[in-house]
Amino acid sequence: MSSSTRKAAPKSVSGTNSRKSLPPPPTKETMGARFYESVNKYFDRAAAFTKHDKGILEQIRACNMILEVKFPARIGGEIKVITAWRAEHSHHKLPCKGGIRYSEDADVYEVMALAALMTYKCAVVNVPFGGGKGAIKVDPRKLTVEELERITRRYTVELIHKNCIGASIDVPAPDYGSGQREMAWIADTYMSYRPDDINALGCVTGKPVGQGGVRGRTEATGRGLYFGVREALSDPELTKRLRITPGLADKTVIVQGFGNVGYHAALFLQEGGATITGVIEWDGAVWNPKGIDVRELAAYRSETGSITGFPKAKTIKNGSSVLEYPCDILVPAALESQIHIGNAERIQAKIIAEGANGPVTSNAEEILLKKGVFLIPDMYLNAGGVIVSYFEWLKNLSHVRFGLMDKRFEEQMNSRIISTIEKLTGQSLGEFERKLIIRGPEEEDLVNSGLEETMVSAYHEIMEVWHQHKGVKDMRTAAFISAINKIAQAYSLLGIFP
Repeated sequence: MSSSTRKAAPKSVSGTNSRKSLPPPPTKETMGARFYESVNKYFDRAAAFTKHDKGILEQIRACNMILEVKFPARIGGEIKVITAWRAEHSHHKLPCKGGIRYSEDADVYEVMALAALMTYKCAVVNVPFGGGKGAIKVDPRKLTVEELERITRRYTVELIHKNCIGASIDVPAPDYGSGQREMAWIADTYMSYRPDDINALGCVTGKPVGQGGVRGRTEATGRGLYFGVREALSDPELTKRLRITPGLADKTVIVQGFGNVGYHAALFLQEGGATITGVIEWDGAVWNPKGIDVRELAAYRSETGSITGFPKAKTIKNGSSVLEYPCDILVPAALESQIHIGNAERIQAKIIAEGANGPVTSNAEEILLKKGVFLIPDMYLNAGGVIVSYFEWLKNLSHVRFGLMDKRFEEQMNSRIISTIEKLTGQSLGEFERKLIIRGPEEEDLVNSGLEETMVSAYHEIMEVWHQHKGVKDMRTAAFISAINKIAQAYSLLGIFP
């Protein structure tokens, strides 16, 4: 048996921006509500720069549907009731899209906030999805694989029964605490209930490649973050304002979170020329102003289960304190509300590159902006995951691997071009150079190329919006304006509003 309810979105949680009575730092009990409040505050701030009807803005801001389910599961020999959610924030485009997180700290406000961010994120990077998000209130580290699988499959069944999953309806993906394995369970469960759905594999993204996934998805969010930071540091106007040299070559970076996003962001930034001086995890941090080799640290964690104790860096027991260490670029890539009113004043980074969703609270952002810190917002910077999820979804619907139809043709054409040039010039290329030039694109090459193009184009769209609105003081507000305008246009084209 299970119980479920479809709820109207709770009203925005009221807070205070008073300088005389500042709110305390968020706790686990208030973090979700504060996060939801921050997202709505960002929306309202940006909406003030638009000319859309109040009713349209209210519709864009509202969470269209929230599903809450409760179902029994046997854990450790006992029957326990599991609470889970799925929010569909916007139906202006379908399907809805958003990850599923597994966390004991999850709550309905957090899920709504993340679903809203997905709506705006997809709009900013021109991915044709509505925003969604899901959560299961469990700690996967405390569960056996069998328990986790049963819970995941049961959650999927609940989504199927409530019509909250499907390639044309709502497409989940990995998030905090979940990965390829869980997505494979979801796809398998869905296909067993919908054997007549030819596009069944498109019901979820982030799957293993052998089960309909796409090459490049694992690294996508971290790689997208790298592309976004690289583009910002190539912007002469921005680097001049921040009084820093263009490029990554001399930049120091601290990364919070060494999971999939944090690790790949750190790796690509390091390969791009930056120096990783600090890495923060849930059980501590490591610090070395001369630099930390990301691959070596990952290998050490794989052997020991923790980054702490890494012999080539100093271990800091209070890991969150490293957020306040000096660096050029701070990459919070863990959970939301990590930079808040309690530590914002002590942040020394010149640039905050938001790898996680909502890592900076709205009150903290006000402090950081006054200090001259430049924030590259999450709704743009961590969109790499949903961009490549879009590519995976397209692959599942087309039932053809990217590059299959044209790889050999391109190689043959390139070979003919090289042969013609060699005949005309009388000079021959070496074997290595010939193979390098002739090589046709693999699936991962095309995925990474599409990701780079999308991130670069979106950056310049956001900056163009910023230049068009003289009163806008930060990139996040410009990104929200861009998203609001696109969503409002979609509603108008649908004929929902006059």
